[in-house]
Amino acid sequence: MKTITLKVEGTSQSQWSTFVLELNLMKKAWKSYGVTVELKAPSINKIINLGTSNGEKSINYKKKRRNHIINIFR
Repeated sequence: MKTITLKVEGTSQSQWSTFVLELNLMKKAWKSYGVTVELKAPSINKIINLGTSNGEKSINYKKKRRNHIINIFR
């Protein structure tokens, strides 16, 4: 196993996310050649999951409840 350590400084949050997503693309591309790449970074799974989604939102919005006081005065 060979290890490369990258120290990235001076990037914005957007640039960092893009950088991580590009590394993930390289990881996927090399997998067909039998190369296994392991990426480690803070919140990397969240970045990859949000960056590779097809626009589907996994957020469950709460339904607006009617005010119970309004129901009393009807």
